[in-house]
Amino acid sequence: MTSARDEIFARIRSALGDVPCRDPEESAISWEYNQPTAIEGDLVDYFLELVADYKADVERVAPEAVPAAIVAHLHAIGARSVVLPAGLDSSWRAAIAEDGFQVYDDDNLSARQLNDIDAVVTAAAVGVANTGTFAMDHRADQGRRALTLVPDAHVCVLRADQVVSNTPEAMTRLQDSVRDGQPITFVAGPSATSDIELSRVEGVHGPRQLHVLVAG
Repeated sequence: MTSARDEIFARIRSALGDVPCRDPEESAISWEYNQPTAIEGDLVDYFLELVADYKADVERVAPEAVPAAIVAHLHAIGARSVVLPAGLDSSWRAAIAEDGFQVYDDDNLSARQLNDIDAVVTAAAVGVANTGTFAMDHRADQGRRALTLVPDAHVCVLRADQVVSNTPEAMTRLQDSVRDGQPITFVAGPSATSDIELSRVEGVHGPRQLHVLVAG
């Protein structure tokens, strides 16, 4: 009596009967790690298009316009209070403070204290165009992980030269941070889950609102 296993293997052998080479490495692979992926059009615009697909608000601005753009996005969120990492660009910090927002510096604020703050503004380490994600390595201009997980809104600013085409390129950019033992957080849009009855719920394990700006 033929077993199911024998039948399956017989079908596989039959299906491969006209394949001239049975070597699993029959096709040469020319791709190399850390090589850019060809993307039609502008890399940064493509990145922002995919970020927006995740229901984030996006904008590309001139470098000198970043402070004003951050303030505008904080107003769009409806934020009144903002927590800022210690190493944030001084011009961004000054613009936020001068516009009347209540500014908190992170001095080991508790999760409860962070939960009472409306928004956080950070930089990032790298953006990935073909996935519409960005990564933070939580250096001084990004702050510890809790800063970007607890407040209800996150405004993140990247430079245009931080945007790469694919994940292998991004991981190469992050190698030093990994060696230094820095935590790496990848962000793909505002926090959301559909685990319960396939109903989308936002803000379960991170900010409900995400605004991404690219300078340059």
